[in-house]
Amino acid sequence: MAFLTERQLNEMGFAALGNNVLISDKASIYGANRIKIGNNVRIDDFCVLSAGEGGIDIGNYIHIAVYCSLIGAGKIILADFSNISSKVAIYSSNDDYSGEFMTNPMVPTKYTNVTSADVKINKHVIVGAGSVVLPGVTLNEGVAVGSLSLVDKDCDAFYIYVGVPAKKLKKRKRNLLDSSFYRQNI
Repeated sequence: MAFLTERQLNEMGFAALGNNVLISDKASIYGANRIKIGNNVRIDDFCVLSAGEGGIDIGNYIHIAVYCSLIGAGKIILADFSNISSKVAIYSSNDDYSGEFMTNPMVPTKYTNVTSADVKINKHVIVGAGSVVLPGVTLNEGVAVGSLSLVDKDCDAFYIYVGVPAKKLKKRKRNLLDSSFYRQNI
């Protein structure tokens, strides 16, 4: 995987750009002027970050694995130490599927009924491969979402969620908060 150079990153016009940012040259970035990226962030091949009106805020020590998408008009926040596994889709906008309205962004907005709401992925959250997070969801600190889950509601701190729709499975250990690396970097 080839990463963009520091010069290439600076030329993209991000709203903020930290140190040690590794973005694949195969990632697609739209609305860079509405994207803030902290320190020690890696964004892998074939990811799509499309920042709408609300923008995208990416904290520190974040990994966004291959084939992920962060898309929508609402704000998307990835807090420090969060991890987005491969093929995860995070949406801050959603079409109306009822049939009462038309769908897709090429149809004039007066014929659609798109809803947008902020999405917040808090510290130490891991979202498993192939999962989908819908608009308006908050994953509280330490949440772990199992692979292939559909998250349509807020999740309680330090619990593991799995399924379609995602349901609370069990408590997640908090040992990661005792890590000397974490304590040195908070």
